[in-house]
Amino acid sequence: MSRTVLITGATGTVSTALMKALDGAEVDLRALVREESRADGLRERGAEVVVGDLDDARSLPPAFEGVQDLWLLTPNGPRAPEHNMNAVWAARQAGVERVVRLSVVGAAHDAPNRSGRLHALSDRETERCGLRWTILRPHWFMQNLLNEAGDISATGTFSLNLASARIGMIDVRDIAECAARVLLDDPDRHHGETYTLTGPRSLTFDEVADQLGHALGRSITYLPVSDDAKRKTLLGYGVPAWIVDMLEEYARAYASGWGDLTTDTVAGLLGHPPRDLADFARDHAAAFTLRHLPSI
Repeated sequence: MSRTVLITGATGTVSTALMKALDGAEVDLRALVREESRADGLRERGAEVVVGDLDDARSLPPAFEGVQDLWLLTPNGPRAPEHNMNAVWAARQAGVERVVRLSVVGAAHDAPNRSGRLHALSDRETERCGLRWTILRPHWFMQNLLNEAGDISATGTFSLNLASARIGMIDVRDIAECAARVLLDDPDRHHGETYTLTGPRSLTFDEVADQLGHALGRSITYLPVSDDAKRKTLLGYGVPAWIVDMLEEYARAYASGWGDLTTDTVAGLLGHPPRDLADFARDHAAAFTLRHLPSI
């Protein structure tokens, strides 16, 4: 008998990749969305769509009814622990058997960033919730580089406030495949495990630029900028101030060497090494290329 998996954060990058990784598996997918208007693409993926909001505990019981496995992804924000609490409580009340929670690398009560400290609170709650649980703590997403695609395609440069940081960045597709592996295995197999997920090697952003340049067949340059310059850019794009503050805290931590780490966990879960940045750059080359060249 197939198990029902409830996917939270269903329209986000990681959960979308997870649903793709679960395509064809013997599971029934149920996707939680806040608005019915976001449902069409999810239904095309074969998911049952339910409307509910982690910010509103009263909206959740129908979504959790009959669910065996919960993929728990809460959006970054000051109320993230409350959203995690609402989901875990709904899961307990509905008799859910297992929670697989997406946390962040370095989550701890003394993490040098508010996101890591907030996730530590939710991780601890998940560990004590009385259900089977597994926590995934992925490193910096390679897909974050897609935020720089416009500048890269137009000018051959990208600017980040990460100085000479070296980071064990990971492809979101590997995070999703690890999550799928956990969800498809027996609930007891990964119970009580916290997995830190990284790519195969730590890279500087000069090395990232070289890899992107190789994939695109042209020179790409990384231009380090100050925190203030990046803040001005992000605020100009309408990014909420809380998120800008959080990203600045991460940048300072990474610039200090905090992100220079890798693990062999992905290979242990999947039986093959994680994707290298070269794989990511090759597979996403079109995103970094100008779609419409100026007429001559």
